[in-house]
Amino acid sequence: MTTTPEPDQSGPRATGRPIRTVAALGSSFAAGPTIEPVEDVSAMRSSRNYPHLLATALGADLVDLTVSGATTANILHTPQQTQTGTEFVPQLAGLPEHADLVTITAGGNDLRFIGSMLAVAWSSHDPDGPVAQMLAQGQLAGVPVVTEADVRAAAEGLAAIVAGVRERAPRARVLLVDYLTVVTPQTPTGDGSPFTAAELAGFLLVQDALVRAYEEAAVFSGAELVAVSAISTDHGLGSTSPWVAGFRADLATTAGSFHPNADGMRAVADHLVRVIA
Repeated sequence: MTTTPEPDQSGPRATGRPIRTVAALGSSFAAGPTIEPVEDVSAMRSSRNYPHLLATALGADLVDLTVSGATTANILHTPQQTQTGTEFVPQLAGLPEHADLVTITAGGNDLRFIGSMLAVAWSSHDPDGPVAQMLAQGQLAGVPVVTEADVRAAAEGLAAIVAGVRERAPRARVLLVDYLTVVTPQTPTGDGSPFTAAELAGFLLVQDALVRAYEEAAVFSGAELVAVSAISTDHGLGSTSPWVAGFRADLATTAGSFHPNADGMRAVADHLVRVIA
C-alpha cells in the first residue's frame, strides 16, 4: 500500500559547494528528442538539451541519465525498454554519489500528457495511418482525465526520486525542474491545428495538473522547485516565440512534437544558471 509522505519541514537544501558534477534525471522534456545533435538515439537524448547547456555554462562535468518516455517509476526502480529495443536500468542506479547538482524533470508521462497530445494530433492528421493506430493501441488515444489521485501519485513519485537522490548523493543540491508551458488559452484550434477547442481545454487541465504535481512534490520533499512553467507562459504553441515545437507529421521528427525546441532548452538552462548563482 502506498503511504502519503509527510511534508518535509526542512526546506530547500543549498550546499554552498562548488558545482563540479551535474547529474540529470528525467524524461523527454529534459532529454530533448530530435534536437540536433542527437547524443543517444535509443534514449532520444540531445547533446543540446538543458542539462548539457547548464553543465557547459557552469564548467561542470555532466552525467545525463535522461531517457525520453521515462516515468517516475523508470527513474526509481523499473527498467525502461525504448522503441529501439534498448533497455535502460532505473536512472537512480547510475547517479554518482559525488554529484553536486541534480536536476529532475519527469512526471508528464505518469499523467499521459505529451503522449496523448501526439496521439490526438496523429488521429486528426491521419486517423487510419499506422502511427495513429500504434499510439491508440498504446492507450494514449484521447485527452486524459486526470484525477486528484493521479496528481498525488505523480507528486509522490517525484518526491520519492528526491529521496532517492539524497540517499545516493547526500551532498547534492536537488532541483525539481517542471515543464515548459506547451499550450495556452490562446493556442490556435480548429482548421490548421491538430486540436479542437474541446481538446485544447482538456490539455490545459492536464498541464495545470502537472504544475500542481510539482508543487506538491516540492512540499513533500523540501526540494527546490524551479517553475519554468511560470516563465514560459508567453512562449506556448501559437505565440510569436514558442519554446516548444508544434506538431510534426514526419516520422523522423514527430517524437519532438510538443517538446522543448532549441530555444526552449536554452531558456531553461539560462534560468537555472540564474537560480543557482
